[in-house]
This record gives sequence, C-alpha cells and structure tokens, in this order.
Amino acid sequence: MVTLTQDAKDKLRSLIAQEGQDGAGLRVQVVPGGCSGFEYDLSLAAPVEGDEIVDGDGVRVIIDRFSVPYLLGVELDYEEGFQGAGFLINNPNASASCGCGKSFQA
Repeated sequence: MVTLTQDAKDKLRSLIAQEGQDGAGLRVQVVPGGCSGFEYDLSLAAPVEGDEIVDGDGVRVIIDRFSVPYLLGVELDYEEGFQGAGFLINNPNASASCGCGKSFQA
C-alpha cells in the first residue's frame, strides 16, 4: 500500500522519539481541498478503530478508510534542501496536481 524510503523512516523515528509519543505513527489523510481537489494532511497520531496500519521496519503509517484508495502505491520520502525540509508524497494515483504540489486530482 504505502512504502517509505529510508530517509522517511529515519525522520519518523526521530520525530516520534522527540515528541515522546510511544505507539504513535504518521497519520496520512487525504482531505478535500486545495486548488486541485484533494490535499494531504500529515500528523503524528495513535491509530483508532478502522484505521489501516502499514509497518515500515517498525515505523507505522496510519491511514483512515476514506484515504486508502487514494494512497495505494504511494511512496513517502523525506527531503532536506535549500528551500526547506519535509515529507514528499509520490502518488501514482494523482492524475494532476497544482503548481505548488500541495494538492492533487485523482
């Protein structure tokens, strides 16, 4: 379903340890919004009933039921660069995205 690069796994481990949220993972949600129709919402959270949980070498990605079909085959990466740092989502289900890369169409 969702795969994580080594950089993403390392950053998630660091963030979870820093926040002291044992049992938490990265919640990845697709929500309506943005100029292309859908946006990604990322947060550290504990899973709730009905969530799909993807384990990437001990790092959990938590996905709600609504978001599952939009995230099939997604690769999650983490990148630090001149213009900042953050998680990058490579989504093969996106048929189009906006110029800023923050929203997409499926």
